[in-house]
Amino acid sequence: MPTTSLVLTILGTDRPGLVDSIAATISEHNGNWVESRMAHLAGQFAGILRVEVEADQAEALTTAIGALTSTGLESVVHTIPTVPAATTSPVVRLSLTGQDRPGIVREISRVLATHGVNVEELNTECRRAPNSGQPLFQAEAQLRLPEGLSLDTLSEALEQVATDMMVDISLE
Repeated sequence: MPTTSLVLTILGTDRPGLVDSIAATISEHNGNWVESRMAHLAGQFAGILRVEVEADQAEALTTAIGALTSTGLESVVHTIPTVPAATTSPVVRLSLTGQDRPGIVREISRVLATHGVNVEELNTECRRAPNSGQPLFQAEAQLRLPEGLSLDTLSEALEQVATDMMVDISLE
């Protein structure tokens, strides 16, 4: 039986049992929870996940996920008929730390977009610096480099912006 991939985004007030209600709904439709990213942000639960389900169950599962609005969850479901093949272009990890200020993500993302870099995952947070108590912005990203872009070239471009913003950036 052919399968369909569904990519779901879920948002709602965080509470115990929320993930279980999503998992139960997927299981009731013989879906397979393949991958996900979920977080608690400002009292809200935010998640994105990919589910594989038999093609004839995709519509019913989509409807059932939509019915979770009665429990306070908002959702969007995208049907992906086939999952694209994995690419072989290089993946690098970016780490950034610096005093928080507006525009950090914008400046870094502009450099990445200019060089054709795909941001596959981005995690950010703002904390108080241990010594000074000043707001400290931290970011970790997984980046996919386009063919022909060297790590050195990207590193140089990011370092120019990092110096102006007074943040530390490393690529691995």
